[in-house]
Amino acid sequence: MIVLFEESPAVFHKYPGVYLHYGKTKFETGLPLELLQEFCLIALDVFCEIPYSKDEKSEQKAWLSLLTTEDLKNAERWIQEYPWLEEIYQEIAMLRRKPEEVLGMWSEALRMLDENSLKYYVDELKEEVQRITEEKNAELREKDAEIEALKKELAELKNT
Repeated sequence: MIVLFEESPAVFHKYPGVYLHYGKTKFETGLPLELLQEFCLIALDVFCEIPYSKDEKSEQKAWLSLLTTEDLKNAERWIQEYPWLEEIYQEIAMLRRKPEEVLGMWSEALRMLDENSLKYYVDELKEEVQRITEEKNAELREKDAEIEALKKELAELKNT
């Protein structure tokens, strides 16, 4: 789970120069259960306080810089350092001019989510139908075996 703090709580500022905090769930009882969920807490305000030299380029710094951009001057500076960000800044500018595009993207995302939820539900129902069918078939085979046994018994009784 990644959590971004635009304005992080005071406890984050007790660790100056540290804006990324990774962690896992640990139980106070010592239960040695490995959970899949890991945490990455990112304090964007702490990130902004750290002075960087031009030599300290990284993809992580580029993405965090994008998230903390507040004006065109900063955007231009980041585009100079990371040219691949230009396309992202242009798309953001377009979305600010045409907010209906954001609503369209949101509607499309919801439609896809609904489709995926429906597919998941249908798959679950198919599995349930298959399980029930297999159970019923097993019961029918048992009943058929009982009927055959009764027929045999009846035939033996007729022959005596």
